[in-house]
Formats: sequence, C-alpha cells, structure tokens
Amino acid sequence: MRTNTNHAKKLWLSLFAVVLPLLASAENVEISGIWYNLIKGKVAEVTGGGFYYGSITIPATVTYDGAEYSVTSIGKRAFENCSSLTAITIPESVTSIGNSAFSGCSSLTSINIPESVTSIGELTFLNCSSLTAITLPESVTSIGYQAFYNCSSLSAITLPESVTSIGIRAFYNCSS
Repeated sequence: MRTNTNHAKKLWLSLFAVVLPLLASAENVEISGIWYNLIKGKVAEVTGGGFYYGSITIPATVTYDGAEYSVTSIGKRAFENCSSLTAITIPESVTSIGNSAFSGCSSLTSINIPESVTSIGELTFLNCSSLTAITLPESVTSIGYQAFYNCSSLSAITLPESVTSIGIRAFYNCSS
C-alpha cells in the first residue's frame, strides 16, 4: 500500500513541477482600461476581464512595472458580449485574433483589421448584428468556423485572394 501512496505523491509533485512554470509565465493586468495577459518574452495578449464600450484603440505596446510589452494578439473571448462596444482599432503588432474574440458585440459597427493578422478565428464575430461591412487584409489566409455567423447587418465583405480556407458556416445567417 505504501508503494501506491509514494507513487501518487511523486505523480502529484511531477505534475506540480510542470504546471507551476506555466502559471507563473503570464500575468493578468489592467493597463489604461484594457486587460492583458503579460507573457514571458515581453509579449502582451488582450484578454477578457473588463466590460468594454464605445470606441477602443488597442495600443501596439504597453508598459507595466517599467517593462515594455508588444501587444501581439487578441485572445480568446477578449471582448465577448461587450454589447456596447461600437468600434475597435487593432495595431499592426497584432498577428492573431482568438476564437470568439468579439462574439456577442451586438453594437460593433466598425473594426480595423491590420495587415499583420493572418487568420480570423472560430466564432470571432458571432452575433455582431450591427457590423455592416468589413475588409480583410491580404495577409489573411483563413477564416474560422462560424466566424461571421449571424452578422445580420453584414452587407459587404472584401475577401482577399490570399484566403485559402473558409470554415463551415462562416457567413451563415448574414441576411443582408
């Protein structure tokens, strides 16, 4: 019986040793009204944590505790259900937009997606019912599953020739 107990302790210690550095490698902080995960290597990811409204401009860099971080991504569900968010400007430093990043932003009418972004994640603009038009830059190569699902006011979208993959139901129920 003692062997099983020792084995279990060793297993938990091993698991703890693996997970602890992962937990310590990112810090969730609010800087100038926007929440970020600060990651080793001086990288910042916009994350959920606040209720965003109106027009927002994400900066290319943020400073925290005297260190400068490059904002390189908008994380999964970062602005999810921010129903009063109307416009967002994304800096050229951002290369990815996570799944469901703007899902449920029903007042979002305008978004600037920079040339640095290469993919639009799954459910990214789900239920963005006020979004009327969007131009995707030449850098975008893929559009995820249900990316623009139920964007009922979307009446114009410019797809660059660089797009090689469009997920199932990417534009489902875009009735306009």
